[in-house]
Amino acid sequence: MMLARVADSLYWIGRYIERAEHLSRLSDVMLTATLDQNEAAVAVAQLALAAVGDAGERLEGGSPYDAVRAMVFDRDDVGSVVTSLARARENARQVRDQITTETWERLNLLYLRSTAAKAEKDFAKSSSAFLHEIIADLHQFKGAADATMSRGPGYRFLMLGVYLERAQLIARLLDVCFGERAGGRSLDDHLAQMSVLRMACALEPYLRVYTSEIRPRYLLEFLLFDEEFPRSIRFSTSRIEEHLDSLTRQAEYAGRAGPERLAGRLSARLQFADMDEGVGPGALLSLVVAECSRIHHAIYETFVAYPLEMRLPA
Repeated sequence: MMLARVADSLYWIGRYIERAEHLSRLSDVMLTATLDQNEAAVAVAQLALAAVGDAGERLEGGSPYDAVRAMVFDRDDVGSVVTSLARARENARQVRDQITTETWERLNLLYLRSTAAKAEKDFAKSSSAFLHEIIADLHQFKGAADATMSRGPGYRFLMLGVYLERAQLIARLLDVCFGERAGGRSLDDHLAQMSVLRMACALEPYLRVYTSEIRPRYLLEFLLFDEEFPRSIRFSTSRIEEHLDSLTRQAEYAGRAGPERLAGRLSARLQFADMDEGVGPGALLSLVVAECSRIHHAIYETFVAYPLEMRLPA
């Protein structure tokens, strides 16, 4: 039986490292786009900020560079890259015996480098290279976890956090492009379309499916429904269902099923959803965000904040 605090820490390690990677990629795409210094570049920057809930606030009175610098280094911001890495490392420190040396070393080295005294100087010299290194190190952390951790509850809680965070982040990104939070934005501009795909690390996989034809509808369908691309919402929800099915099959959770049913229902809705049958993207994306939130609370009720008497022998 895995202790609730251990399951909680592993779950949040997954969420924090995915959050740090996503925000690093948004920051890099935003800085790259603004090199052109035109209206399309400003629109991409506003879209990126809207995707993390800060539309206009950090751009007001400052440059996109200043906004990105804050998104990376602001320790008072619970969603910044440095804060996410610090929280992931602290959770990993608390469950050091549950993860492998390879995963711990990769995360610890990344934290130390990103919080070092010279980190902001390195960022100022080459912001893109700095962000690329963070993303590459987070890929190495996930690779080390995949290659060295046993496929037990610990690994599954870690990956459950990764995929749940990923599904929510991609849904929010698409929502500011196509959903209720779009606010009149249009993805008719080619730079904006390319930038959204890069924010989801999806440009090359998309082009392999649709060749060079980038259309908003194709972009939406690819990031929503593609069953082979690991950053699509459908792929993520399928992995969430898979990991929850494995966790809830264990004897100590028998009879307390809940999160796996929610995950299965969401996965089925995405599998059989049809954009041509009147299901608007805004409604579907809102559903994904809401259902992911419900799954999160169900995970807590089942594995973390359960009543003590549920685990005591009769």
